[in-house]
Amino acid sequence: MAKSTYYIPVGPIHPALKEPIRVEAEVEGEKIVKVDVKRGFAHRGIEYMGMKRNAIQTLYLSERICGICSISHPYAFVLGSEKALGIEAPPRAQYIRTVIAELERIHSHILWLGVIAHEMGFDSLLFWTWKGREKILDLLELITGNRINYSMYMIGGVRRDLKESHIKAIREAIDYYWKFTEQMKEIFLSDPVYKARTRGVAQLSKELALKLNVVGPVARAAGLRIDVRQDTPYDAYADIDVKAIVPQDIVGEVYGDGYDITLVRLYEIEQSLDIIEYCIDNLPEGKILAIPNYVALLNKIKKTQGEGIGMHEAPRGEVIHYFKYDGTRDGPAVWKVVAPSYNNINSWGPALLGAEVADIPIVVAYIDPCMCCNDRMAVVKDSSGKVLPYDLIRKKAIEKTMRIKKELGVRK
Repeated sequence: MAKSTYYIPVGPIHPALKEPIRVEAEVEGEKIVKVDVKRGFAHRGIEYMGMKRNAIQTLYLSERICGICSISHPYAFVLGSEKALGIEAPPRAQYIRTVIAELERIHSHILWLGVIAHEMGFDSLLFWTWKGREKILDLLELITGNRINYSMYMIGGVRRDLKESHIKAIREAIDYYWKFTEQMKEIFLSDPVYKARTRGVAQLSKELALKLNVVGPVARAAGLRIDVRQDTPYDAYADIDVKAIVPQDIVGEVYGDGYDITLVRLYEIEQSLDIIEYCIDNLPEGKILAIPNYVALLNKIKKTQGEGIGMHEAPRGEVIHYFKYDGTRDGPAVWKVVAPSYNNINSWGPALLGAEVADIPIVVAYIDPCMCCNDRMAVVKDSSGKVLPYDLIRKKAIEKTMRIKKELGVRK
């Protein structure tokens, strides 16, 4: 009897993947009947490294967890640290933090829209969206000095103030993106090809979204009214009364698919524009750091025993940083990071079952995954499946390094 199903591996290296992960699909014809997702190809040990440094060094390390969310992890980091240390950022710093976070949300959402268009072969739309995204990156560079990894946040505030020239440039960008977003809505939501390729694809019901603990736009597209800025408001968000954006409030119905996620992200760009405009219109006067002297800040950390959790609604969903300071050193004794991709990747299995092979890139991209964000630890097994202990792995790694050095003729 002929075999009725076939195995198709996607990744860890594949044109549709920007980072390494493996999706193993079993198909009948073009229909996916079984799927397994394997992670663990991008483990970097960042949490371990962060607990070997002082808190300021670890803050800048947290910015390297994810390039696209390079403000989201520092934001959760400083919020958690401030709770553990019992300090509060000045009001002006809180508003500046909110402005930078929402600027990043706009550039991240536009990036996602371009990636989704690319995955379905709509590359002219990819280039057009990314051309529009450049204005946000230029603005972030003007304010912070860099297009990515801004080094803007600090425990107890921010490192740089907003100047009048910055505020003028922000207002110009707001005007530009109101018009640009209207154009994107017209193209993405009205194009029959885009709708045909996303409606019913990567679909999650509200009940399944709750069961899988998905977060961010993926959860809101399924009709869940969850948003950290709404549920546990912080900094300027507490003054703004942010409401989670869900499809039923926009079009009156929920499918929980790729098209609904597009709806959510487009309307969240407009929400971000409103938030930024509110912040610059109501920007408080005053200082931008609770403890301007970094030596004094590290001394306070060294003398403090406490723990705290920082939560921020990143463009992909909630980011959580847990801290514990034990009063013996100037860095965290415990640092634990949970990023949204760790939750959202769980939706790939149900979303792919019953889908077609051509839908795999769209389903993978619809959650806007970050592989480096979601890896927790590396587990090494021998040929029999037994987990190897740390000491043995370290010994073998040293032996391999020495062997390679000898082969290359390296003396030191």
